Amino acid sequence: MIKVTPSAISQIRLSAKQSGIAQPILRIAVKEQSDGSLHYAMGFDDAISDKDHRFQVEGIEMVISEASEPLAQDMTIDFVELDNGEKNFIFLNPQDKNYSPPAE
Repeated sequence: MIKVTPSAISQIRLSAKQSGIAQPILRIAVKEQSDGSLHYAMGFDDAISDKDHRFQVEGIEMVISEASEPLAQDMTIDFVELDNGEKNFIFLNPQDKNYSPPAE
């Protein structure tokens, strides 16, 4: 199961509104790189396959491919302010070999 923080949900809704998308469907993609690390992507999509896994978080429909789903198991998507002051989505994923849990 993928978790999405309230901060990330707010930003997804804002991005959809700014893009004029009334019923957003957010595609999440995770791909394993040749060095074993994971690469993440997400964006609004309306080309949904029968093989995609569909789910909802806080009223936002999300999809992920069969290939990406095992790589995203127990992942959390957050929207945070980085050290340089820039705000961005981050992916906290225990399936990623470079993952280290955030300090409480």
